[in-house]
Amino acid sequence: MDAKIGSFFESIGNFFSGGDQIPWCDRDVIAGCEREVAEASNGDSEERKNESIMRLSWALVHSRKKEDVQRGIAMLETSLGNDKSPLHQREKIYLLAVGYYRSDDYGRSRDLVGQCLEIAPDWRQAQSLKKIVEDRIAKDGVIGIGITATGVALIVGGIAAALARRN
Repeated sequence: MDAKIGSFFESIGNFFSGGDQIPWCDRDVIAGCEREVAEASNGDSEERKNESIMRLSWALVHSRKKEDVQRGIAMLETSLGNDKSPLHQREKIYLLAVGYYRSDDYGRSRDLVGQCLEIAPDWRQAQSLKKIVEDRIAKDGVIGIGITATGVALIVGGIAAALARRN
């Protein structure tokens, strides 16, 4: 019984906090990736440089800071057309979807995850992100309906109270 009650309260907490399973990235990791990109830019192969940029992009879109996420999105969008490999394209599109999710642009995130799944329909990571995004869209809809219903109830209550005082 206690486990069911704990599970219930955890699900309520996750509903309001937006608990998802997408990992976060700390500032230290981002700084390490930035150093790696700088080192790779000093004469390393183009492949190593691209891998370093990809790691930095991953770290940025998984950051808790909105400005880091926006920077990661910009880097990925810039590099998207430069890579002809379908695997790399898929990964970049997925990371863009994560970035847009972290930026609260759930519609754009859902569209990008759909593109990933067109390329690789069985990709579990993209399937998980799709579910997370769709759950968040549904949750935001429920909260929006609740706010609207509360507003309408307050207006109707105010009108009813005003009419009751008049009589």
